[in-house]
Formats: sequence, structure tokens, C-alpha cells
Amino acid sequence: MGKIAIMTDSNSGITQAEGKKLGVYVLPMPFYINDELFYEDITLTQEEFYKRLEEDADIKTSQPGPGDVMGMWDKILEEYDEVVYIPMSSGLSGSCETAMMLAQDYDGKVQVVNNQRISVTLYRSVMEAKELAAKGRSALEIKELLEATKFDSDIYVTLDTLKYLKKGGRLTPAAAAIGTVLNLKPVLRIKGEKLDAFAKTRGWKASKKKMLATCQELLDTEFKGAEVYIDAAYSGNREDAEEWKKEIEEAFPGYDVYMAPLSLSVACHIGAGSKAITITKKLDR
Repeated sequence: MGKIAIMTDSNSGITQAEGKKLGVYVLPMPFYINDELFYEDITLTQEEFYKRLEEDADIKTSQPGPGDVMGMWDKILEEYDEVVYIPMSSGLSGSCETAMMLAQDYDGKVQVVNNQRISVTLYRSVMEAKELAAKGRSALEIKELLEATKFDSDIYVTLDTLKYLKKGGRLTPAAAAIGTVLNLKPVLRIKGEKLDAFAKTRGWKASKKKMLATCQELLDTEFKGAEVYIDAAYSGNREDAEEWKKEIEEAFPGYDVYMAPLSLSVACHIGAGSKAITITKKLDR
């Protein structure tokens, strides 16, 4: 049985310190802030990111450089026989497709998983990959199992502000102004390759009610009879998000709700103060 390493990127919400505890390698995502290069959780903290976002700094996401990706693979392969790399969804970044191309030079020793996950759903994939590796599955088997279930996950997220959707061109200034006056809270959905508008609600109470009801509907239909993870995510201040986690736990008793910050790659498009609920089918082992 080969020795297999599990690697992801910082879009999983796994910090460098947490990665070391878990035995997972975490590639930091690069960001340009006013044309200066930063790396998530290396030279850019969550607090600094949101401070710069609030200051209206010019923030651009970027793919990890091929040298950074291959450099980490090379270092890992000094100790391990194979690498399973699970990056953020290919629908939200080109970094997954780039990694798949780079992996062709590794004679099957690096398997890049394209299972369309981000944030806590990506975290769940990483943890399942670790479990599969511990049970003796090969890197290719782990890749195939994770990709076969890539659509068995949903994220619903509601925003505190429409400012960043307007800034990114996803809302017209007029629509953003009207939405702000009416206290509209859009609910967005991330499933597979897409981040789409899902619903419009008035105020936090209505938006949270909509997300909880949608999650229950999925339990009663698409995921009926299946074992699932129900988790929480947020952008900005964790203390403000703890109440949301409690609401999820009260709505779905018996579930061990894991909560982590939303990826900064998503947060730069939606701003601080957002809250999300995720539902992910557990892998059939």
C-alpha cells in the first residue's frame, strides 16, 4: 500500500496551523491588493483582508503559480508515494484545470480532484479523502470516488450588503440602490460549477428562514434517507456568526454542525457579514 498525502488549497477554510494538526497540506491562495501580492493565511490574515475590503482597496483573486503548485507536490513526494490534490471548484477558478494539466507530468503520482467544492464542503471532501487513504484506497480511487459525488452538495449564502455585487458588475447601481432601500437580502446558491441567484428576501429573518426551509426540503427530497453533513459558513466576524450556527443546530438537532469562514475568494465578491448553510451527502464508503 502506497503512502498517500492529501492536499487542498486555502479555499477549504483550513488554515496552515489546522492543516498541520490534521496532516493536510494547504496551498495558500494568492491575492493582489492594490497590485501588491499577498498569500492567504501567510501574509494576509482574515482581519487584514476585510479591513482592506472595507477601505475599497482594489482586490483581485489570482491562481496559484505553477511553480508554487509543483513545488509543493515535489516536496510532498519526497516523503509520500502519491498526492491527492483537492482544489476549489473548477467552475469558480481556473486553478483546478491548470493543476490537472500540470499533473500530467507526474506519471499518475498526483491526482487532481475536480469535485466542484469550496469552503466547508471542500473541507468535508478533504476529511473524507483522508479517511479513504487511511483505509488503503489509492490516489486514483479516491479521486474517482470524490468526483462521482461532485453534485451531492449545496451551499446557500445570504449577504449583508449589495455593495460588492454592484462593484463586481453583478448588480446594476440602480438595482443595488433599490435593494438597499427595501432591505433586500439575496440568497445565492453554489452547486457544482455555478454561483447563482436563488431567492430574494426582505431582511435577515426572512433570508435565514428561507435557507433553513430549503435545507429541510432537500432532506425530504434529494437527500431523503441519505446520511448528510449540515454545516455553516460566514464572512467577517465569527462572533456574529455563532448565533447563526446555533439556529442551524436548533433547526436540525442531532447534526454535528461544523462552521468555518467562507473562502476569501468568495468573500471578495460578497463582502463581510454573509452567512451560509451547506448540506453535503456523506460519501458511500
